[in-house]
Amino acid sequence: MTATVHPVDEVLPTPRLVALGLQHVLVMYAGAVAVPLIIGRALKLPPQDVAFLISADLFACGIATLVQCLGFPGVGIRLPVMMGVTFASVGPMLSMATSPEIGLLGIYGSVIAAGIFGIIVAPFISRLLPLFPPVVTGTIIMVIGISLMRVGINWAGGGLPTLTKMIDGVPHSFPNPGYGQLQGLGIALFVLLVILALIKWGKGFIANVSVLLGIVAGAILASLLGVMHFDKVAAAPWGDIVLPFHFGVPQFHLIPVVTMCIVMVVVMIESLGMFLALGELTGKTVDRHDLTKGLRADGVGTLIGGVFNTFPYTSFSQNVGLVGVTGVRSRWVTVAGGVIMLALGLLPKMAALVEAVPLVVLGGAGLVMFGMVAATGARILTAVDFKTNSYNLFIVAISVGFGMIPLVAPNFFKALPHDLHPLLESGILLSALVAVMLNAFFNGLGSAESAKAEAAGAAAAATH
Repeated sequence: MTATVHPVDEVLPTPRLVALGLQHVLVMYAGAVAVPLIIGRALKLPPQDVAFLISADLFACGIATLVQCLGFPGVGIRLPVMMGVTFASVGPMLSMATSPEIGLLGIYGSVIAAGIFGIIVAPFISRLLPLFPPVVTGTIIMVIGISLMRVGINWAGGGLPTLTKMIDGVPHSFPNPGYGQLQGLGIALFVLLVILALIKWGKGFIANVSVLLGIVAGAILASLLGVMHFDKVAAAPWGDIVLPFHFGVPQFHLIPVVTMCIVMVVVMIESLGMFLALGELTGKTVDRHDLTKGLRADGVGTLIGGVFNTFPYTSFSQNVGLVGVTGVRSRWVTVAGGVIMLALGLLPKMAALVEAVPLVVLGGAGLVMFGMVAATGARILTAVDFKTNSYNLFIVAISVGFGMIPLVAPNFFKALPHDLHPLLESGILLSALVAVMLNAFFNGLGSAESAKAEAAGAAAAATH
């Protein structure tokens, strides 16, 4: 009987399921908690609210993973997938966070709208594949990593280089006295060196969780130096529930909604490649109907994220890579991982512990995490034909140039209508739009079948 069960559907013994599921959680944990930390601190939320964002994120991670792996009628690809907040949404959300009229509730409104949009357009996304060959997706992912490096560098420096204070109702900027202090830079460097040492000399599982272990080592050093404090951890309860709409009723603004829907399309195209690569890794045929169910689960996960006070979800590439490394193809392993994430989301003390980790510790790890995103984009671009097709060089060059505008010249678009700023201040979206248009102009559109093969190849390159 068991011989007829596909390895994807094989239910492993419980102890092994728990161990392998925990491994998937550890591989993604540092990336999973990074986004709520980035957004919460950009919004200058109090520590207990940032800790709540982390709990909500882990809780929604678990739900989204279970939806994707268990599968429900019309939803869920039923492959070994771990779902997490996509870094592609960070740039646009940071722009929204700095806009007083949008803020956190406006972000949640755009996330909910993007989730509903994703559910509706899931059947049509595979038809958009010809718009997103590797030259486009590789460029977008590389710009995402470069954009996020600014966050990692500022974390390593100890926050933002300038602080804004209101004087007589007028905002004024002042240098941050705690920025770039030698002690903080030393801690960030220590974390980076620990991670590099584990990558070089660690084997198997240890190397896979090197970023998480580096953060733990940095936190221990920071606590010994008196930089990390545990009073809020001690005050946090052991258990609590994550309620929908914790911060209030979401607000819906047109430009943020459109922006997040564009992000959703990019995320779903990336997911499409991941699903095709997973199909090859697991030896399970993935047809168009399966792809639609997987993409619809991305939309459902994002909708759940907006309702439960968190952000857009997608399949995590490092976990897809882990499937290839371990050779364990059972989706019940990631189901176990989803249950573990769900349980972690109900432990506020764990979230408070993560929130208590100093920025400089996260900075050392952020240089690796965000740099690897950029390197993944560069790796995808290695599959692009630059030798016989010089147009591809121009597509990458100009798209990256547009993506750098908000980073190097924040006031570049100040004369344009204010409502467009959340769109124009995201280098990721600018890069995506320019790359798609230039590729269509120079290379035209290929066939759907060739686009599927390219997407699977790009995803396989990104996860190995």
